[in-house]
Amino acid sequence: MHKFTSICLLLFLSQLTFAQSFTIRGYVSDQSSGERLLNANIYEKQLLKGTITNSFGFYSLTLPKGNYSLTCSFVGYKTQHLGINLQKDTVADFELTADTDLEEITVVGQHVDSKLTSTQMSKVDIQMEKIQGLPGFLGEADVIKTIQLLPGVQSGTEGTSGLYVRGGGPDQNLILLDDVPVYNAEHLFGFFSVFNPDAIKNVSFYKGGFPARFGGRLSSVLDIRMKDGNDQELHGNFSIGLIASKLNLEGPLNKGKTTFNFSARRTYADLVARPFIKKTSENKEVGGYFFQDLNMKISHKISDRSRIYLSAYSGKDKAYYRSESSYTENEERWQSKDKFHLGWGNITTALRWNYLFSNKLFGNTTLTYSRYLFDVQENTSSKNLTTGKKGDEYSLSYRSGIEDFGLKMDFDYSPVPNHRIKFGGNVTDHTFKPGIMANKEDYLGNTSKIDTTIGNPDIHAQELYAYIEDNMDLGSRLSVNFGLHSSGFLVENKFYTSLQPRLSARVMASDRMSFKAAYSKMSQYIHLLSSSTISLPTDLWLPTTKKIKPQTSHQFALGGVYQVNRTIDFSIEGFYKTMSNLLEYKEGASFVGASTGWEDKVEMGKGWSYGLEFLLEKKIGKTTGWIGYTWSKAERQFDNLNWGKKFYARYDRRHDISLVMTHKFSNRFDIGLTWVYGTGNAVTLPTQNITSIGIPHVQNFTSTTYEYYGQRNNYRMPSYHRMDVGFNFHKQKKHGIRTWNIGFYNAYSRQNPFFLFFDSTSDEEYQSTGKSRVLKQLSLFPIIPSISYSYKF
Repeated sequence: MHKFTSICLLLFLSQLTFAQSFTIRGYVSDQSSGERLLNANIYEKQLLKGTITNSFGFYSLTLPKGNYSLTCSFVGYKTQHLGINLQKDTVADFELTADTDLEEITVVGQHVDSKLTSTQMSKVDIQMEKIQGLPGFLGEADVIKTIQLLPGVQSGTEGTSGLYVRGGGPDQNLILLDDVPVYNAEHLFGFFSVFNPDAIKNVSFYKGGFPARFGGRLSSVLDIRMKDGNDQELHGNFSIGLIASKLNLEGPLNKGKTTFNFSARRTYADLVARPFIKKTSENKEVGGYFFQDLNMKISHKISDRSRIYLSAYSGKDKAYYRSESSYTENEERWQSKDKFHLGWGNITTALRWNYLFSNKLFGNTTLTYSRYLFDVQENTSSKNLTTGKKGDEYSLSYRSGIEDFGLKMDFDYSPVPNHRIKFGGNVTDHTFKPGIMANKEDYLGNTSKIDTTIGNPDIHAQELYAYIEDNMDLGSRLSVNFGLHSSGFLVENKFYTSLQPRLSARVMASDRMSFKAAYSKMSQYIHLLSSSTISLPTDLWLPTTKKIKPQTSHQFALGGVYQVNRTIDFSIEGFYKTMSNLLEYKEGASFVGASTGWEDKVEMGKGWSYGLEFLLEKKIGKTTGWIGYTWSKAERQFDNLNWGKKFYARYDRRHDISLVMTHKFSNRFDIGLTWVYGTGNAVTLPTQNITSIGIPHVQNFTSTTYEYYGQRNNYRMPSYHRMDVGFNFHKQKKHGIRTWNIGFYNAYSRQNPFFLFFDSTSDEEYQSTGKSRVLKQLSLFPIIPSISYSYKF
């Protein structure tokens, strides 16, 4: 037995050590800007070993002593080769050059992180050039609306930016901006997302097979990384569109060591309308609505082993109205002022420190801050200009939100090429602000004053987690990623814990085909209370409590990838997901009444979703894009809703199709096109009217008609389909590139339903149909043209 144990130990150690092995480590970056490239492939074709760069462009590869030829590749860049005589630990940085002739890109060996060979499934990396090349609503390129075009992802209502992933809700998506959670990712009630594409470097989206380093949400992870900034020279771009203008600047503060990246975006309908309002108004009136975003990032290279980053985002929506008028009363001159403010927005900040502890161990420490705030204020006051005394005063205010402080540590350890280990932990201090309403009233001649504050006090909670995962190559055909995510949540003196295993596996059936499987358990400790089908700033983030348990899910996925040729992949995935402790408002309950007693207004239940997803994708060439199809079901069940029976979720869609394409005709002209089709959303409509007859001959008797609804979500809205198209005209100027974009949203003007309602018929309709009421739909957007001008220098 002792000999057997010794032999097993030696075999295990042999997997982690090489005789006379040495480590090659370095960074992969863009040659012209110095921007680090995430998920770039480094491959050694003699031993068939390779690795990928981490979130900061770092890689580490340990090989036996000898002569090697390393290949470094990244989509959209020329492949680079480097010969190395490995006799000691070696530093090898790669600086890749963008490839303008996309049809000539060659693929050497198998990419370590290609869709075919990667252990990870249910993940999509989207290039920023693709997002910016697609047509957008009113000409605005949008990260989240591009994500909505992927299989397994449904949008909400017409034009909105909500994400409903594999049967989950909008609160079940972890949205990260430089590792900081963003709680409200939408502007203008969901018609635009908060992410300015000019400030973003990389977008990765996970809808299943979640790595152990992610947690806290059930359905998806959207990991967005901001640009570091050009370390060689000043660059920038600006654009002017129908609804907003944008500016982006990046460059070195200290060449080769310190960089900055700054982006700003603002709508200006309120500024354009202001002179017209002043001209047509009898009083001094100013009003309007706008949203704005500011992104900033500074990076500094302390040494070859150490670098720091400071990134921040601030965004807000604001509707406002101010007026001032004068009048005469009882021969005295009075002045009246009215003010109204409705605002909401996010602030995120991340301070990160990278340090290379050894050639095999890379560490990153992050301090994070995130705040979402909703604020309403109304003020009315008057003043006697004759006597100088104050008159009536009235004010009403409401504030709610959430605020986080966090500390996060992540490590990448690469002992041998067969093992890529990640481990780390996080602690977050949450402050939930469920809503405070303050009212002050002081009326002239009334001796009693009102000064009251109602609502729930702040709720404090602490969330922490630790994780470890290992991506293991078990031979030339099989690779496995096994991880464990352990989390805890302390609130109201109660501590919830969760142990969440994660497993992904890939088997290469041939050089062009692979099969994959994954399992993930997820837990979620915070909830979003919403009583509307669109995103509203009044939606409340609230914690798990003694009464409300954490949400949990189990997701299984099985799929395969077939490489049609060197530029086209076809993939299919099937998934099955169960969810427990989901929240829904009780019948008749809503947000009204601040958030007092919210725990008594909700029901807890469970859900299921399952489906099949197909994706045919082309990433390289003059024509790129994808065709996606999803067949799925999403169901819910609550003891006290729908008589305890199962019902379809609001955004259950049986069929969902997307066609996404960009084509580059020349350096001067390219187009983008999208077409989507989806089964109509499930809605609840009354099935019949019931009239109470009452007691005859009773004085003052009036009959009452009630609507009977029957099953919840018992009706399907008409199907949804839409085509968007955009044309980009480029011209090389002396100091940069000028681009005109002309786009058409809903190009064939499909009247898609926003919501349905019953309406009384006219006399003519009644005579032709015999019905006193008919079901009608409200549609928001016909064809909407847009035009924008941009200049890149």
